[in-house]
Amino acid sequence: MPISSAQCRAGRALVEMDQAKLAEAANISRNTVVDFEKGRRTPNTNNLLALQKALETAGVVFVDENGEGPGVRLRKTVTN
Repeated sequence: MPISSAQCRAGRALVEMDQAKLAEAANISRNTVVDFEKGRRTPNTNNLLALQKALETAGVVFVDENGEGPGVRLRKTVTN
């Protein structure tokens, strides 16, 4: 399932990443991120996957727990 604009905004907030950094990490234009997050348009499948991968690499986990709808959380870190 593709990520939503709300998940993108929330994921960025969790990892303290601005739109320009996300665009750079996903190798897409900043305008694509801005328009997606504002609900102006939905990026093509490749760009959505690139956004998701960039956020996941930064530590975001996309979830749909207990049927409550899609959300995000930070990846758990392993401590020794």
